[in-house]
Amino acid sequence: MSTPAVVIAAPASGSGKTTVATGLVGALRADGDRVAPFKVGPDYIDPGYHALAAGRPGRNLDAVLVGADRIGPLFRHGCDGCDIAVVEGVMGLFDGKIDPGSTEPSAEGSTAQIAASLGAPVVLVVDARGHSQSLAAVLHGFSTYDAAVRIGGVILNRVGSARHEQVLRQACERVGLPVLGSVPRLAELEVPSRHLGLVPAVEHGRAATDAVGAMTELAAAHLDLSAIRALARSSVDVAAWDPVAEIGLAATGPRPVIALAGGVAFTFGYAEHRELLEAAGADVVTFDPLQDELPSGTVGLVLPGGFPEEHAVALSSNTALLQQIRRLAADGAPIHAECAGLLYLTRSLDCHPMAGVIDVDARFGSRLTLGYREAVAVTDSVLFDAGTRVTGHEFHRTSLEVGTADGFGPAWGWRAWDAGATREGFVGGPAGSVHASYLHTHPAGNPQSVRRFVDAARG
Repeated sequence: MSTPAVVIAAPASGSGKTTVATGLVGALRADGDRVAPFKVGPDYIDPGYHALAAGRPGRNLDAVLVGADRIGPLFRHGCDGCDIAVVEGVMGLFDGKIDPGSTEPSAEGSTAQIAASLGAPVVLVVDARGHSQSLAAVLHGFSTYDAAVRIGGVILNRVGSARHEQVLRQACERVGLPVLGSVPRLAELEVPSRHLGLVPAVEHGRAATDAVGAMTELAAAHLDLSAIRALARSSVDVAAWDPVAEIGLAATGPRPVIALAGGVAFTFGYAEHRELLEAAGADVVTFDPLQDELPSGTVGLVLPGGFPEEHAVALSSNTALLQQIRRLAADGAPIHAECAGLLYLTRSLDCHPMAGVIDVDARFGSRLTLGYREAVAVTDSVLFDAGTRVTGHEFHRTSLEVGTADGFGPAWGWRAWDAGATREGFVGGPAGSVHASYLHTHPAGNPQSVRRFVDAARG
């Protein structure tokens, strides 16, 4: 049977979804439930807080990156052994991928699309500040906008007083939506943020654990857990996603050691990536580039996204590791680097020496580059054949200084908003053994690239 689920959504960003969703996960767990946490979209930070609250990995559901047909199976896979699932939405409920070539709104990648595909009810978190009786009109609009999306209740967040709560409850009653919780305004629960959103939980350490504990206590005190459990349901009736089936029959023989960068500087990754690497026959060993050297026997390297600009001094100081990575690249070992990984492979980041595999320099700036990209592989590489089409996502405030990296060709090509041709990323080394790019991809959407990578590491 499918695991019952609720989707925590909001009319707009900044309504408090992460606080409510994380607290709900923690409160349900404290009450005896095994909870599966999910996040809609390509967010790497919120799942870290979900994981602390649930005691199991937080996972993403992104129909743009993996395809709508994989959402149900990935959901079932992530719910294995759980009693209930909590899915935190992205942005506003109906906000989807923006297609620069269309004048029509798109539901692709939206929280509404995920809720409809799972058959799960939506709990709408409303930032109560500034709302009064007119909230009824807002809720009426959201409830009737799309018949495929069922809003099952409302959580009032940042409520100012008992009188304020009474007025808002009356507005909810007017449109027939039950109030499943009323959370008071508590500034001390605000989680610190930086240029790409919240600070990852792993960087907070004990402070993150304490913050999740406070969210859990808040949810337990102010949310109706019994009513939320009764509301939860899901109509997904599909086989669970299976990394072994996605990979196919893995090659036999020795299991190559793939080093996977982690720690506070490389936190942007998907749980399914490790599962696919292992299904393809690799032994995956996580290491921290701030302080570790490459694991013994490493023959392949994965450098995911993160915040290297926040840790450039420490990364630069680990000269032994930087030398090992230069040798690994020179020897033709497969290296897959995304965003932070790309920056780590450059000559320097904000004037701090990096690995120097790619002869360009990188700098942090004020301009945010953000959005989905419909990309085409330009160069044969350890991951893709030239001509392969992939949907990815960019999310960074750094840039590379103009220059030519000898021995490297571009990784990707796509059309920008102004219809201009973009070439991005780097492919170089023997047989395209180094693939480095700003573009984040979801391995579950491109499982054969993972098998190709492990086969290259096996030699």
